[in-house]
Amino acid sequence: METINSFFLEISSLQRALILALGISFFWLLEGIIPFRILSYNKFKHAITNILLTVTTILVNFSLAFLIVKTSDFVYVNKIGLFTYLEINGVTRFIITLLILDLVGAYFAHLVQHKISFLWPIHAVHHSDKSVDTTTANRHHPIESFVRFFFTLIAVFISESSIAMVFLYQSISVAFSQFNHANINISEKFDYLMSFVFVSPNMHKVHHHYKMPYTDSNYGNIFSIWDRIFGTYMNLDTKDICYGIDDNYNDENNFWKIIKRPFRKI
Repeated sequence: METINSFFLEISSLQRALILALGISFFWLLEGIIPFRILSYNKFKHAITNILLTVTTILVNFSLAFLIVKTSDFVYVNKIGLFTYLEINGVTRFIITLLILDLVGAYFAHLVQHKISFLWPIHAVHHSDKSVDTTTANRHHPIESFVRFFFTLIAVFISESSIAMVFLYQSISVAFSQFNHANINISEKFDYLMSFVFVSPNMHKVHHHYKMPYTDSNYGNIFSIWDRIFGTYMNLDTKDICYGIDDNYNDENNFWKIIKRPFRKI
């Protein structure tokens, strides 16, 4: 545990970017070997567009990382975090911190973007992808990156998380997101059993179905338990899933059109 903590305490921006790039590359290649669905799209053009959007996410997160350090230091010095009142350390604290970062920084951040009307057009950039694959994982509008970062700060404030723990969580989160967006075919039984604790690919595919109420379900990123606890879990036969949004705006593989999507006249 100490070795992991030391690595993520000293991890560079280049190493963090490399983890993201390796994950995308691995699942992108795996999609070609065991595809879940044969998608009629230009895989390279699609990837380039989504990777450009991924770069905007990286720029936001890396440029604001100092705020996580400031928040973590502030909570520690002023003794106002959760673990100031709970005498818990070691593996138990590690697990609880991971759960808080996922609940607040991922689940709640995702949920509010579906429920708050002015945030939905921004998050719709992610849902507008009609060819969901592993590159869709980080297909976010830059403004959404700021929203998610704000929730991460709240999670750090509550959990007294160190910068090392945040970087570790973000690395795990990125890997899971790439996995559960990936267009890969895995055993339905394994996927189903996995979905009781972790977000599986088939579970997340339901979230990308273009029709309600399925679009407003399965918000989890790493842990599926939040959807089950808060009643947002839904199931749908994967054969019936159709990706995208039910509107007439087509921003497929057009980076600048995607950026302007939230501000278009309807």
